[in-house]
Amino acid sequence: MTSETESKITDSKILLSELILHFREKCKICGHHRIMHNELNVCEGVMNKPCTSGCDGFVAE
Repeated sequence: MTSETESKITDSKILLSELILHFREKCKICGHHRIMHNELNVCEGVMNKPCTSGCDGFVAE
């Protein structure tokens, strides 16, 4: 993690453990973790494989 990113997390008062829990949450539509969804909420898949579920938005599990 870059010092800039670490600084943003620290400034936001979000605990790293809370951030990790947030990204571990799975999508009801495609089943992938939130971290696999880009800034447009489109799933980019896992392990360099595209998501074939047609998921175009994160829906929390």
